Amino acid sequence: MYARPLLIVPPCINKFYILDLSPESSLVRYALEQGHQVFILSWRNADQSIAHKTWDDYVEEGVLETIGVVQEISGEDQINMLGLCIGGTILATALAVAAARGENPAASMTLLTSMLDFSDTGVLDVFVDEAHVQLREQAIGGKNGAPAGLMRGIEFANTFSYLRPNDLVWNYVVDNYFKGRTPQAFDLLFWNSDSTNLPGPMCVWYLRNTYLENKLKESNALTVCGEKIDLSRLTVPKFIYGSREDHIVPWKSAYASAPILSGPQKKFVLGASGHIAGVINPPSKNKRSFWVIDSNDERLPASADAWFESATEHPGSWWPTWLAWLAESAGEQVKPSAAQGSKTYPVIEATPGRYVLERDL
Repeated sequence: MYARPLLIVPPCINKFYILDLSPESSLVRYALEQGHQVFILSWRNADQSIAHKTWDDYVEEGVLETIGVVQEISGEDQINMLGLCIGGTILATALAVAAARGENPAASMTLLTSMLDFSDTGVLDVFVDEAHVQLREQAIGGKNGAPAGLMRGIEFANTFSYLRPNDLVWNYVVDNYFKGRTPQAFDLLFWNSDSTNLPGPMCVWYLRNTYLENKLKESNALTVCGEKIDLSRLTVPKFIYGSREDHIVPWKSAYASAPILSGPQKKFVLGASGHIAGVINPPSKNKRSFWVIDSNDERLPASADAWFESATEHPGSWWPTWLAWLAESAGEQVKPSAAQGSKTYPVIEATPGRYVLERDL
């Protein structure tokens, strides 16, 4: 087992298990098989008791406290970290807060289908404008002393489904309603419908400061957890992944994270398929393909188009490429611990944990 563990920060608009979906499709299991000790954060499905929580709370109480727990359990000052979708945005923000405090807890950072530059948000542009954000701030954001509310998970699920209606809506209507066929079980779609609520203040801060005003990419334009945010302070090795057919995070927007982050140690991989299907592509299934620049030069071209012209397509999964890269920051090989947790942080319950079982009533 490698000494440095891997901490995964999943998106908070669905349950955590997308990266541990089933034995044959689990990125967590694959990383474990390659010798990495894996920790994964499970976000709570927000109810009214935490409707007041903010973006700062998700950064401080969510990611930064989790980093501290993983450091204590593993005994490592620096750990490898991965963020998926909005989880990557929250992770990068948290590490920027840590950097502003003079702390450097990351040995490496992996961003999967994540955005730090919101210049091009694809088809989601039609859902975010000043009027919409102001409406949400008034209704659920706690603005002007109004009580905070919840951004309901069902709204996210419906929005993302109707971005691809032929694939995610109408073919099931035809098969089920018109043809009387029972939909075939599909683990990715089950996860897609297992959405969660978000606290209103957290959600509207995210909408305004990223999608609407695109301030996260600007040095010192935002204050989070009392610190000015400057993503250029993140100089650790970075692995950035985008999916070529992603309708939520266009792959060129995923690539746009690279020039914001400092340091030459950057690797970009482009996978086939969409936002989730491109990510969940285990080597055992020998499906799809991916593009990568086959050289040891850790400097990326200035533009996504220039990168693609230099990249080579490879058949199969991108996971082995990522794990080979991750091993360089994973430290020495050590004997695995015989027990889980630690004296300070003992085991609470068996996986997948209580938050996965919480439903939106």
